[in-house]
Amino acid sequence: MKQPNEVLFYIGTYNVKEEQAIALGALDPATGEMRQLGGTGGIENPSFLALNRAGSVLYAVSEQEEGEIHTFAVEAGSKVLHPLGSVHKTEGSAPCYVSLSKEEDQLYIANYMGGNVNLFPVREDGSLGEMASQVRHEGSGPRQDRQEGPHPHSVIPGDGEVVLACDLGLDQVIIYKTADGKLTRLGEAVLPPGSGPRHLAVHASGQWIYLINELSSMITVFAANPGAGELRIVQEVSALPPHYAAGSDDTAADIHLSPCGRFLYASNRGHDSIAMFTVDAVTGQLAGGDWVSSGGRTPRNFAIIGGMLLAANQNSDNIVSFRIDAESGRLIPTGNELEVKAPVCLVAL
Repeated sequence: MKQPNEVLFYIGTYNVKEEQAIALGALDPATGEMRQLGGTGGIENPSFLALNRAGSVLYAVSEQEEGEIHTFAVEAGSKVLHPLGSVHKTEGSAPCYVSLSKEEDQLYIANYMGGNVNLFPVREDGSLGEMASQVRHEGSGPRQDRQEGPHPHSVIPGDGEVVLACDLGLDQVIIYKTADGKLTRLGEAVLPPGSGPRHLAVHASGQWIYLINELSSMITVFAANPGAGELRIVQEVSALPPHYAAGSDDTAADIHLSPCGRFLYASNRGHDSIAMFTVDAVTGQLAGGDWVSSGGRTPRNFAIIGGMLLAANQNSDNIVSFRIDAESGRLIPTGNELEVKAPVCLVAL
C-alpha cells in the first residue's frame, strides 16, 4: 500500500509474461528509498511504457519478433493494471518505443527491427482503434553491424501535428506531419555518418531539441523549426567525459531535461554513468559537464521522479536514486537502490 509521502512509478523490464514484467514501484522523495508494491504479468518484454496525463491508461510495447502493444486501465486507488481491450499487433518486429500525441488522440510506435513507424487512433476510453497509418523507412548507414537497414528507435511528438522519428540505422531524425490521422513526411535532419540517433528531449520553450546518438555517444543540439520540416544543428557535445577512450561497449542510451529546463542529463552504457550539462537560457547550448556512476551496469533508461533522478540499470538488475542539487543540477547518490530484474523503462504516476 502506498504511503502518503511516496511517489509511484511503473517499471518496464525485459522479462517473460509469466512473471511480473511491469512492476509498480514507490519512491520516498525525501530519502530516495524505493520499494516494489506489486506487478503485472501477461506481457513479454515490456521495454517501453507511456502513461496518459490523467494517469488512467498505460500503454506498453511487447518487444518481440512479432511486436505487440498492450493497453491497461489503471485502477484509481491501488494503481493495479487491468487489460483494456485487445492486444494489438504493431505490424513490425521489436517495437522499442511508444508515445502519445499531445492531444492524446493518437499513439505512435517505433518498430526497431521492422523498420517502420505506426500510428493508432486512441478512443475516448483509452483503448486503441485499428492502425491508421504506417511508414516504412528505407536505406542504411556505414556501420554494417548496426546500420545494415533502418532502425526507428523513438517517435516523439513535437508542436502541433509534428512527430519526430529517430532512426538509428539511417542517421536521420525524420519529421512527419500527422494531419487527418496519417503520417506524411515533411523532411529530415541528417546526422554525421555512424551517429545512430536514438532519443530526443524537447525543451519546454520549443526552441531547442536535444538528441542522444547511441553509436557515437554524441549529444546534438538543434534549433527547432520542425513544423517547417527543419532542424538545424547548432552544437555537438560528447556525452562521455573528456579524454575518455570509448570502446565498443560504450553506447549512449537516454536523454532528459530537468523540469526547470536548466539542466540536461544523458545515460552512458559501457561507461555506466549519467552525464549532466547546463543549458544556456539564451542559446540553448550546453556547457560544463559532470559525470556520476549510474550505480550499476548498463543504464538503458532513467527518469526524473519526485524531484529525484532514478537510473534503471538493465544488466545489474537495479534502480538507483540520486538527489538533484537545485542550484548546480549535479546528482548526489542517496545510497538507495531497488532490486528489479532487467529494468529498462521508468514512468512516473
